[in-house]
Amino acid sequence: MKLSAVMLLLLVSGIKSASGWESDNLKLRGTLIEPPPCTINDGGQVDVNFGNRVGVKKVDGVNYQQVMNYQITCDPTASTWDMTLEIIGTPADYDTAAVTSDVADLAIQIKQNGMPFELNKPIPIKLTTPPILSAVPVKRVGATLIEGPFEATATLRAVYQ
Repeated sequence: MKLSAVMLLLLVSGIKSASGWESDNLKLRGTLIEPPPCTINDGGQVDVNFGNRVGVKKVDGVNYQQVMNYQITCDPTASTWDMTLEIIGTPADYDTAAVTSDVADLAIQIKQNGMPFELNKPIPIKLTTPPILSAVPVKRVGATLIEGPFEATATLRAVYQ
């Protein structure tokens, strides 16, 4: 039994390497296309301004929440493409959905339809009904914030799949 398997292997190898026996019998073809162009806020910034009203003792992940006004605009044919949405940024070490700010122990948590939106992790979306995104200041548990301006930055990216 072992010998016949070896002989069969040699026979197949011999046919494969014999000249004149091989010819192209497989054709692969297609068309490369580029997805239709899309922009977020016409290439501008998505700006959330908390203003001068954030109380250092009232930052709790609920107070001061704001809806992020953004719009994804694409060619009309884009609705047939699968798309993901991702927020790229440096997460706080105490909250994977919060973008670090320039103030120690303060971050801005991003929510998607009311739930924390983990940074650097794409989620599938429908272009016709993009998720509602919001931003809310959060702080490290037990931290005491000091008065002063703050800023946090990240990149909102929509990607075809």
